[in-house]
Amino acid sequence: MQLPSIVYLYDIFKRSPRIQTDTRKLQLGDLYFALKGPNFNGNLFAIAALEAGAAFAIVDEAIPDSEKWNTKILQVQDTLTCLQELAKFHRQQLNIPIIAITGSNGKTTTKELVSAVLASHLITYTTQGNLNNHIGVPLTLLSIQNDAQIAVIEMGANHLHEIEQYCNYTLPTHGLITNCGKAHLEGFGSEAGVKKAKGELFDFIRSNHGTVFVMSDYEYLNEMSKGIAEVITYGSESGNFQGSAVDRDGMLSVNFSKGLEGTIHTQLVGAYNLPNVLAAVSIGKYFKVPDDKIKAAIESYAPTNSRSQLLQWNGNTVILDAYNANPSSMKLAVENFSKIASDNKIMCLGGMKELGTESLEEHQALINYIDQFSWKQVLLVGEEFKNCEHHYLYFENAKEAKLWIQCQSYKQHHILIKGSRGIQMEQLIAP
Repeated sequence: MQLPSIVYLYDIFKRSPRIQTDTRKLQLGDLYFALKGPNFNGNLFAIAALEAGAAFAIVDEAIPDSEKWNTKILQVQDTLTCLQELAKFHRQQLNIPIIAITGSNGKTTTKELVSAVLASHLITYTTQGNLNNHIGVPLTLLSIQNDAQIAVIEMGANHLHEIEQYCNYTLPTHGLITNCGKAHLEGFGSEAGVKKAKGELFDFIRSNHGTVFVMSDYEYLNEMSKGIAEVITYGSESGNFQGSAVDRDGMLSVNFSKGLEGTIHTQLVGAYNLPNVLAAVSIGKYFKVPDDKIKAAIESYAPTNSRSQLLQWNGNTVILDAYNANPSSMKLAVENFSKIASDNKIMCLGGMKELGTESLEEHQALINYIDQFSWKQVLLVGEEFKNCEHHYLYFENAKEAKLWIQCQSYKQHHILIKGSRGIQMEQLIAP
């Protein structure tokens, strides 16, 4: 049957509040949304979903041989649009603050820290993992239950107007842009394009008289936040909340000089995580989380999924930061690694994806930057480095690099492993 209205579907959703888009993960009573893309078509699995126990299947194509299931198949013009409309309708029933976080680097770590701080004092819902795209954002919204006191939504983007679209159904009351660097240049075109795209969050907050949290060390964020009703600032030298980075055997500690007393000892690697910690503190304080809970939440947070993890591997100390990479984050990682006191430093860098026509130039610039420091060995991995000029070891893929590094029998070395997700640099130390 044709779906009469979003209100009709929302009534069903209230009775069956779990959404599933993958029949392999389906549980009894779920609502199945038959999404489709270039390489998949969920409509083909609608009947299988119902046979597996789905309460309803929402589709956007006629389903052959579906007479038996007519009352449980709801046809719409576009399932993704329907999913987003349902998410917006659900959001409109929630009278809670929603904090949207975006940026080129550090948004997932910032989201995790902010969520940990808020969850120590408030019933908090947040983006799971990095489900921050056009499917993940509405699914996150629809996971928020009636007991929620606050929610944190991560927004990723690789082209203009994407953040704007997310805001139209997320309706954030608060916003944070971690930074604007050289990421997804293939879609944004330039750094100016990155700022315009990420700035769509601040544009929405400005138009709706909301609040933003701004890293005041970054002058461009100060400019981008002008005209917003309430701006809370944090930074290393200015802002409502101020703190400085202190190295603790490779781990980050933060000494606070304003807004919070004392020092927070994190399980994060590198001074480049300072803004992420400051953001979590400023948001926690804004929402009246007690200081002791803020400190405990941040100190207990341990990164996972190859994000700035400090690991021991075969007698070596490894910084594994292989979830994503772009020119901005690569330079920060190299700079941080250069400051570690060790004569035995091995740097393994994977190619940076989605840089478009600037890829060769940016990879050569990275090589020129690492030339300034002294390393025991440097491995460059991925076709992105293939046409660059350098004197380092080069491997076409992570599998080849793994075979080489396993033959070296390194002990008591410091090893940095960083690269874009598509390179899968974590393979270098996989069993």
